[in-house]
Amino acid sequence: MASDATAVQEQIYAAFVKSSVLKGLTPEELRRFAAFLDRLEFPAEHVIVREGETDQDMYLVIEGEARAERGHVAMNPVRLGAEFGALGLLTGQPRAATVKSVTPVVLARLTPLSWRDFTRREPDTALRIVQTLFNQVRDDIMHLTDSVTALMQGRSLPRASEVEVRYGQRTLLVRTGTLLRDLLPREVDGALVVGALLGQKPVSLSTPVLSSVTIAALTVGHWEGRQIYARSVQLLLLEAADAIDPALDVRMGPSRGTVQIVEVRHPGSLDPATLAQRLTAQMQQLALNRAPIRREHWTVDEAKDHFLERGWHEAALMLQSSRHATVPLVSCGRVYALSLGPTMADTAELTGFTLTPHHEGLLLDLGGRDPRRLGERGGEPMVQDFGMVAEHRRWLGAMGVSSVGGFNQLCVSGQVVQLLRVSEGFHEKQIGLIADTIAAARDRLRIIAIAGPSSSGKTTFIKRLTVQLQINGLNPIGLSLDDYYVDRVKTVKDAHGQYDFEALEALDLALLQDHVRRLLAGERVQLARYDFKTGLSAPAGGSSLQLGRGDLLMMEGIHGLNPGLLDGIPQEGQVFRVFVHPATTLPFDRLSRVSPTDLRLLRRIVRDRHGRGYSAAENIARWPSVLEGERKHIFPFHGEADAVFDTALIYEPAVMKVYAERYLLEVPPEHPSYATALRLRHLVDRFVAIYPDHVPPNSIIREFIGGSGFEP
Repeated sequence: MASDATAVQEQIYAAFVKSSVLKGLTPEELRRFAAFLDRLEFPAEHVIVREGETDQDMYLVIEGEARAERGHVAMNPVRLGAEFGALGLLTGQPRAATVKSVTPVVLARLTPLSWRDFTRREPDTALRIVQTLFNQVRDDIMHLTDSVTALMQGRSLPRASEVEVRYGQRTLLVRTGTLLRDLLPREVDGALVVGALLGQKPVSLSTPVLSSVTIAALTVGHWEGRQIYARSVQLLLLEAADAIDPALDVRMGPSRGTVQIVEVRHPGSLDPATLAQRLTAQMQQLALNRAPIRREHWTVDEAKDHFLERGWHEAALMLQSSRHATVPLVSCGRVYALSLGPTMADTAELTGFTLTPHHEGLLLDLGGRDPRRLGERGGEPMVQDFGMVAEHRRWLGAMGVSSVGGFNQLCVSGQVVQLLRVSEGFHEKQIGLIADTIAAARDRLRIIAIAGPSSSGKTTFIKRLTVQLQINGLNPIGLSLDDYYVDRVKTVKDAHGQYDFEALEALDLALLQDHVRRLLAGERVQLARYDFKTGLSAPAGGSSLQLGRGDLLMMEGIHGLNPGLLDGIPQEGQVFRVFVHPATTLPFDRLSRVSPTDLRLLRRIVRDRHGRGYSAAENIARWPSVLEGERKHIFPFHGEADAVFDTALIYEPAVMKVYAERYLLEVPPEHPSYATALRLRHLVDRFVAIYPDHVPPNSIIREFIGGSGFEP
């Protein structure tokens, strides 16, 4: 037993020789000090001390390696000869960091009782140890100061100790550096505050105030606030997946209405139901831990190396075309992703979400905090794509375009023209297939009804479908539902007291149904016409129309899929309904991807500013009500569609950038639309620009940028 004890002390002594903390002691003093310590062993991934706990033991590493974390921020590794816990031993304060073993470790432990015994027997040696410890603290502070100074070169420090903050009708004098979360309430009108507007710029609640400014609370009920909340929940999901198994490949897929596809690659032995349960439990635990969500600036090279090491090739490719020396990353633990917008300050409020199995992976539902969930319907149902989106992704993958970074590299390598040709050819093929399906049922079909949300490209789709139908010997004749609006003063109003032009009741249904019934009976009908300038309807002010043999009535409007539109006039099987919308978008990394809704908004901004004189600010301000109308009157009837056409063109944001960049810059910083305009500017800025010279005249994009071959 004595020889075993001696061997342990010799091992501790050998580690002491390499310790910077004990470098001032003689060999004899080191041996005497080693006699007061005991030896402990821990397996890998074991928490040795935890931040905030009050135990006061000091440790010295004899074998292996550990890592220190403070607030989930990784600190220096703790290797052979390094100590931790000395300040807790000397001051009695709670632990300032968590230390967790990376490999199996062997430690020497000094307890407060042993330290008191040692200081009584060896007061001179104990004093030198204390002096060495505080000299090391001094060196660490100087190193930290030098590092911060280097990082802040060229940046001036705050010029005042206090600044004025204007919040609503109040002006507050606050200390410079006060965090926004300390100035704003938790809720506003029952809606959770998830971020803030600093001026009109969306930022995290953990942002410090450094100058006099106007602030406002950004709630989950705001369009931009929902983006912050959703991004935070998705980041939490990635962190939970890493905690379950670092090899688990989980990434955010496309949105489907109010739910988000979560793609799972290499799930190992976990079936979807079990994986959903484990991820949910892990996310809930992480939320309870109130982990801070951090935004860190890394050098581009450092971030690229990190992403390549983790297998995040999409993120690494995204940084290939970066014009900056540093890149912001976001994390709530060990997983880092590209920071493409503000997040919540911490994970505490990320609750109420659900994860369920789905044939594409998992479905993430934000739950009741998603402002898009309306009434009993819970928002629009999950949009099905009839296989077009999957085929779209297959040929993109074959061309090496599976992310925005991959797309940019393809552009840089000079393959833009071929990408445009294949994209447009894919659209033409899909339109032809829809036309062939309609032609195969020509003996029974009388009506084609086409619907889609705003700026989905319906107009160009209809004209291209018309050409394909004529190739098949069919003659579609158009009827626009917009011509059947009632007089503006008779239009129903929404909950806000505004005219609800998206409501089915905004149409003169009786007149429309009478005209359709007579047309199907072979009569000649004088169609209605609506004057958008005066807001007056003319029940017989339109063109004269009669359906001949082989003619199909093609109806276009937001209510085209609603069975209540025609109220059973056509017989079973006489209507073919098509839903048109952009669906396929590219990811930036495993956390973020281009939103189809943002794509439609960019289309609308460019078209209306380019061709109709409406500003980007006006369009952005109107956008939430447009989306609300779509969720009420279009998406709930998506299931009625016989075909879905994905109008997205993968190169589209790069072309839109040429126009949108300037139009978005026209939005003044003080305008309420500025927050969204700024986010959209950052979105298009991440694409390599493509000038529209090679965009063909029949492309859906031409509907928005001009130069369409279908224009009169």
